[in-house]
Amino acid sequence: MTKQGHLILEDGTVFPGIPFGKQKTAYGEVVFTTSMTGYQEMLTDPSFAGQIVVLTYPMVGNYGINLTDNESEKIQVAGFVVRQHETSPSHWSMTSSLNQFLETKKIAGLAEVDTRSLTKHLRSKGVMMGAIAVGVPPATALKKLLATPRYGTTNMVESVSTKKVSRWKSGDAKPASRVIVVDFGAKYNILRLLSQCGLEVVSVPHNTEPNEILGLKPDGIVLSPGPGDPETLTGAPKLLNKLILDIPVLGICLGHQLIAQTFGAKTYKLPFGHRGANHPVKNEESGQVSITSQNHGYAVDRGSMPKELIVTHTNLNDSTVEGLRHSSLPILGIQYHSEAAPGPLDTMNLFEDFSKLIRSKKQK
Repeated sequence: MTKQGHLILEDGTVFPGIPFGKQKTAYGEVVFTTSMTGYQEMLTDPSFAGQIVVLTYPMVGNYGINLTDNESEKIQVAGFVVRQHETSPSHWSMTSSLNQFLETKKIAGLAEVDTRSLTKHLRSKGVMMGAIAVGVPPATALKKLLATPRYGTTNMVESVSTKKVSRWKSGDAKPASRVIVVDFGAKYNILRLLSQCGLEVVSVPHNTEPNEILGLKPDGIVLSPGPGDPETLTGAPKLLNKLILDIPVLGICLGHQLIAQTFGAKTYKLPFGHRGANHPVKNEESGQVSITSQNHGYAVDRGSMPKELIVTHTNLNDSTVEGLRHSSLPILGIQYHSEAAPGPLDTMNLFEDFSKLIRSKKQK
């Protein structure tokens, strides 16, 4: 790793570094995450699609890559930027190094970057488009970067949603209830935890027709997380309007935002987003505070929410909306990632609570 590389931001700021992984030029929205571990899960999280991810924790790659921690079928990030890339990882379950993982999957990495300075720049100026440039002068990469479509104008869900209806593997017991996961970029751990709650889990593409979803006879519906601006998913509110009957619905992250939009609320872009495993969230109904895992760049506008939507959770860092429920229908939404992966397990009970709601409605 001797070749010079650069991270170029759209405002012209340049951060030098040393390339690793696939040595190529990559473009995307540059964002940072404060998680201290879980880089394999982050790399494969569909909500990071189209983004160059910067880790604030300095040492990355020390335990390598294993066969069990992927959260989707491929690496989703556009690029990966770290302070220190560990070249001699060690762990009993390791099957490859981080460098080998990125190189095999053709993803650009950049190490030896002043990630502290970079993060402070993004916090003060806001996230922005950027490029990892290898073998290309920064000025040349910047020129192409400025001609690249901006992150918020692209429907990123198209590239991460499943293309077919599929059932998640379950245990030996035959599930009594079926939940349909509308896949806007679902992580494996969401499907895994729903299955562990005794539910049959069926994933469908994000643009599946309502009649087809209802034809699968769901006892509950989950709207998954996913990447990008919810405003680009113009068909989603129309889809949800036809699904909002008396079937329990749970929206997570992007799914939460789409529920809000369906009832007329607005969303907006955060200056630098919420990405990390240390975000405190208060349950407004119980007063309990939980530490949550988050990965989003957009939020629901509290002032635009209609009366039938009740705010149930609030972010204690910036007072953004972190949860909602409908006043009369069995509809819930959370902005954080209750499934963690990576992150704390404070709110893991959400899936069991949702499965209980499904069983209760089914009995009635």
